[in-house]
Amino acid sequence: MAGTFSQIYIQYVFAVKGRQNLLHKPWRDEVFKYMSGIIKAKGQKAIIVNGVENHAHVFVGLKPSMNISDLVRDIKNNSSKFINEQKFVRGKFSWQEGYGVFSYSHSQVEAVYQYILDQESHHQKTTFREEYVDLLNKFEIDFDERYLFEDMD
Repeated sequence: MAGTFSQIYIQYVFAVKGRQNLLHKPWRDEVFKYMSGIIKAKGQKAIIVNGVENHAHVFVGLKPSMNISDLVRDIKNNSSKFINEQKFVRGKFSWQEGYGVFSYSHSQVEAVYQYILDQESHHQKTTFREEYVDLLNKFEIDFDERYLFEDMD
């Protein structure tokens, strides 16, 4: 019987609501592992999940049957619920609405993996806003800076 064969690599980037620095080191890896579990439970391949205090990068091998927006919705909803149930933060944790999504070829997988792995050192020199705008420009995505983020300073 014929099968479906695909090679689709997607990077999601999304921020903590208000870009607050709430993803603290003591439990951040636990949240990222939880996100990887969500991806696996959805039948997709988690390549790497990482980030810093105010945002996350999620790199996945996506099957064509999975809707891009459905997966990120499930990752954000379920991880928010997990963070709140674990009481990692005071008050209610949530991710900002919206996200960036970027596609890559197989030859770029290792470079994207390393980039996401090195988020802590990367953000010693670059703000999340600078990084996000750079990604949008690199992928030639039209945007209006007034609507990039909620609660923009």
